[in-house]
Amino acid sequence: MTPKAFQDYYPDDVSHCYGCGRLNPHGLQIKSHWDGEESVCRFQPRPYHTAIPGYVYGGLIASLIDCHATGTAAAAKYREEGRELGTDPPVRFVTGSLHVDYLAPTPIDAELELRARVREIKGRKVMLDVSLSARGVVCARGDVVTVQMPADWVEKLGRGK
Repeated sequence: MTPKAFQDYYPDDVSHCYGCGRLNPHGLQIKSHWDGEESVCRFQPRPYHTAIPGYVYGGLIASLIDCHATGTAAAAKYREEGRELGTDPPVRFVTGSLHVDYLAPTPIDAELELRARVREIKGRKVMLDVSLSARGVVCARGDVVTVQMPADWVEKLGRGK
């Protein structure tokens, strides 16, 4: 795994996402890294992430899949372009489509492992398959389509336009 997470390379102006923004002190601040051809993220749910006692809220699962996918998409695009993470122009993705299948109850007292695999890169879109597991059991699967933000959008956001 790389020493810095994909999300650590996001420009400051687009690092406030509740799920993956390193500058959001109240957010989840997930961290994703390459593990061969897959990316991996590990997350420990807190007691307040509960749906029913002992189990994780489904919205948290969807958020983790979403943000792990957008981070992986950015890293995959840098890889496809033969560039190092964080080089200019910045690469940042948003969610175009998110489909989550909940396969098994997700225990709240277990570390969650997310794994993403890029299915296809087509222009500004990256399609990914994501799994979320707890204690070796796949609890959810996500089919995510991400869309690359235009390079000037990051700039415009920084100026408040």
